Amino acid sequence: MRTLDFSPLYKSVIGFDRLAQILDSAHRAEQAQPAYPPYNIELVGENQYRISMAVAGFSIHEVDIEVDHGLLKISGKKASENDSRQFLYRGIAARDFERKFQLADYVRVIGATMENGLLHVELRREIPEAMKPRKIAIQGATGPKKSASEAA
Repeated sequence: MRTLDFSPLYKSVIGFDRLAQILDSAHRAEQAQPAYPPYNIELVGENQYRISMAVAGFSIHEVDIEVDHGLLKISGKKASENDSRQFLYRGIAARDFERKFQLADYVRVIGATMENGLLHVELRREIPEAMKPRKIAIQGATGPKKSASEAA
């Protein structure tokens, strides 16, 4: 069994306590999940992602997408077939499935489309203004520090 020791990181990083938990749960989930249905994860833009999943044989009404506390769950339940077709060979999988994806902070699902047997789930990372980098003025005994352009 492979384990990772993150204790050296805790000396110099703050607020990444969940990192070890997320990696551990992702490792356990990957072992438990079957390979069906196949999927791709693409980086579409700087803060945009797309999950494309092969769901051939499923209709829009048989696929469900749910997001709960940063966990994206895509599931498919095939409606029961009552026809009397006799297959000599059945290579197109049409079994129920469930795939889970752990979303990072500030990543949200913005839409989903299905065409040509592929389900596309669009995601975007939206960082709040309060979390974006900003300059902090340094106060001193003589007042705030002036930049080089203000001093001239």
